[in-house]
Amino acid sequence: MSHVRIKICGIVHPDDAQAAADAGADLVGLNFVPGTPRCLDLRRAEAISQRAGGRVERVAVFRDASWDEIERVIRRVEVERVQLHGDEPPEDVEQVDLPVIKAIRGADSEAAERYPGTILLLDHPTEGGGRGKTWNWSDASKLIDDGLDVILAGGLDPANIGQVLADLGDLLPWGVDVATGVEGEAFRKDPAKVAAFIAAVRAAEAAE
Repeated sequence: MSHVRIKICGIVHPDDAQAAADAGADLVGLNFVPGTPRCLDLRRAEAISQRAGGRVERVAVFRDASWDEIERVIRRVEVERVQLHGDEPPEDVEQVDLPVIKAIRGADSEAAERYPGTILLLDHPTEGGGRGKTWNWSDASKLIDDGLDVILAGGLDPANIGQVLADLGDLLPWGVDVATGVEGEAFRKDPAKVAAFIAAVRAAEAAE
């Protein structure tokens, strides 16, 4: 049975990283996009990374950052993967020594073809990341059927994730990504919502 990896993105506190790990998440996202509400300074990011280390994979999220900026962060903050969430060209993806998750808008097969061998995060086709807007995730089934590693994102929450996965039929994505859908106040993750989201994914997997 395929294992859908669960990424809890936009972690802003070490306790939230621990709660995600305790609940069975596979990855946590640390946001380094300036001007966004979950953007971390290096000291906070280090504390989160240390708490999560050895328990979940840590993903540093950038959007159209310079190579110097990416390097400055990953020299200080230990992570297993880098996520590029802007309009980075394929040659930028190839520069990164760590495994890369590349965000694209919706299930765009032309965009997907530009990043062969890269895990693709499919976010809202027009709204982009971090806004929690839903879209027609079942569009992703063609990319999954083509053998691409796909992470579904954008507007997922504990109430809809089971149906989203069911709508893909017998296809399962490489992973799912949630931020807004499991948050309480001040962008802190709600442990009960995180646990409910993970339980819903595992139940959908078991039903395959």
